Amino acid sequence: MKKSKSKKKKSAEPVKRRTSKKGSSASGNADASLRKELAYLLKGGGAHVHFMDAVESFPEGKRGTYAPGLPHTGWQLLEHARIAQWDILEFSRNPNHASPEFPEGYWPKTPAPQADEEWNDSLFKFRRDLRDMVRLVENPRTDLHAAIPHGDGQTILREALVLADHNSYHLAQLVDLRRALGSWPEE
Repeated sequence: MKKSKSKKKKSAEPVKRRTSKKGSSASGNADASLRKELAYLLKGGGAHVHFMDAVESFPEGKRGTYAPGLPHTGWQLLEHARIAQWDILEFSRNPNHASPEFPEGYWPKTPAPQADEEWNDSLFKFRRDLRDMVRLVENPRTDLHAAIPHGDGQTILREALVLADHNSYHLAQLVDLRRALGSWPEE
């Protein structure tokens, strides 16, 4: 998630797709298929549970609880995933975005949310930013392969894959934590 600290001012326009008069239906189908698969990957499911399944029913009294042998609480994992996702999204679409300091800016200061509203706000923002990243990827005007102008070689495709990978990693940690706390619905 390390971003370029370039001071150059660029337009706030998303990376646009280059168009060609010689477009083929095969490449158009491949592009549409890639966008569909990226959206599916970002939304989760398939080979694992959805991210929201692990956090929406997280017991309120256990959100700030450490489990033996595990380094993070539910609050820390949710808020970290939210902050990192927001950073990746904003880097992908906003040339004026400044990433938080790494690593301290990517983690909450406390092991538990200060109030239930803080947990709910984090859930709302996580959902909103994920939806916005999916929309960016699904937009046929977004060139998935072009270097992001204000980056140092990153593409929207790369950022979408990094986000899916990052969310999947922390989803597994959330499920492990809930199992260790006895709050995962085993079937």
